[in-house]
Amino acid sequence: MNDSEILMNPNQLVRFLKKPASEFTKADIIRFCEENDIEMVNFRYVAEDGKLKTLNFVITSREHLDSILSAGERVDGSSLFSFIEAGSSDLYVIPRYRTAFVNPFSEVPAIDILCSFYDNTGKPLESSPENVLRKAHDLLS
Repeated sequence: MNDSEILMNPNQLVRFLKKPASEFTKADIIRFCEENDIEMVNFRYVAEDGKLKTLNFVITSREHLDSILSAGERVDGSSLFSFIEAGSSDLYVIPRYRTAFVNPFSEVPAIDILCSFYDNTGKPLESSPENVLRKAHDLLS
């Protein structure tokens, strides 16, 4: 990505960090939040119904931000996917740093990040919408 592409990129993080989104790191996002007075991080993910869900985190400290960006957050899989039983429903949404962007519609300064689903053993959820789409793409390519 050359200087012109960085300067003209619509993603504020790309312009601020001076690197393509594919190279974003947790440290980059923390630095952006600190230096731009970001107050909230929103984790975005798609459930079985195809609707975009959101978990909102008010940033209370650098340590808190580091923690949510590192470990993600536990969600109840049985409320998101009909095929997951309540007894084994622990899922985690883990942020994909390359998808981070400043939310232009938020009333408070916020960053939104798309997330991936992982099971309680740390493996990607095979039946998540993004993995089903990836498998279909690979099969049809």
